[in-house]
Order: sequence, then structure tokens, then C-alpha cells
Amino acid sequence: MICQHLKDATEPAPLSAYEDGCRQCHDIGNHNWVHLRLCLNCGLVACCDSSPGRHMSAHHAAERHPVMRSFEPGETWRWCYDDEQLG
Repeated sequence: MICQHLKDATEPAPLSAYEDGCRQCHDIGNHNWVHLRLCLNCGLVACCDSSPGRHMSAHHAAERHPVMRSFEPGETWRWCYDDEQLG
């Protein structure tokens, strides 16, 4: 059964264009990000847990925004951090 966070998640516009990848990584001079994720609460785009910075997980820890989705071309899967559920 799908969790309520995934049911309620909307698709916000990304905060800005991310041609350079993860903005947090880029700002500190790190270009080793692997994949990008989109926060479905606020539109932040950040790197995945396979990246050294793990910025989307850090965003969840700081802001408690529960759902993100892959921001990779052709991927539409979503993840709820609070319920640890794929949707």
C-alpha cells in the first residue's frame, strides 16, 4: 500500500536550471555528483546518496520534506524518506 506522503506529493517546478548538476556540490567545487533528485515539496534539485555530498538526504534531514523523485531523464520513480517507500 502506498504511503500518504507519496499520494499527496505534487510536482513543483525546479527552483532553477541545473545544467551544472548539483548546485550544492558545484558551490563547493565538487563535480563528483552521480544522479540528481527533485524535492517534491520545495523544488530543490540535489545529488543522490551515491554522490559524495548526499545533498538530497541532507535536505530531508534539515527540512523534513518527505518525498523526492529522480531528476534523471526518463526516470519518474519517487521515494518517501519518512516511510522508506518507493512509489
